[in-house]
Amino acid sequence: MKSKYHFKFEELTMYQKALEFGDNVNCQIKSFPKEETYRLASQFIRAVDSITLNIAEGSSSSKPNLNRYLQMAWDSAHECVVCSTKAYRRGFLTKETNEKNRELVTELSKMITAYKSYLKKNMNGK
Repeated sequence: MKSKYHFKFEELTMYQKALEFGDNVNCQIKSFPKEETYRLASQFIRAVDSITLNIAEGSSSSKPNLNRYLQMAWDSAHECVVCSTKAYRRGFLTKETNEKNRELVTELSKMITAYKSYLKKNMNGK
């Protein structure tokens, strides 16, 4: 989405990938049974949304605080693995979709971890 109002975190590849993953999950949960609306589907969408929200929220903070928010984004990404696995085991997702979700979470986790490492090396009290 192009806007004349720009935020620095929107340039981060991990943020863009997390947005795409969120769009994928949002489409996936639409096929979940109605009784899952306030159970697994709700948890899955909250976990995936938490990734981008934590990246954005931490982006304007100090490096140590950003590192803390990135850890929460990483934790939420891993929560998505569990949600996807449960959805697969319950027959709501195909094996291929579950594998794709796992691939995307792996990619996101590596990006978040790399950025956290970069921040840790470059922390200078700010």
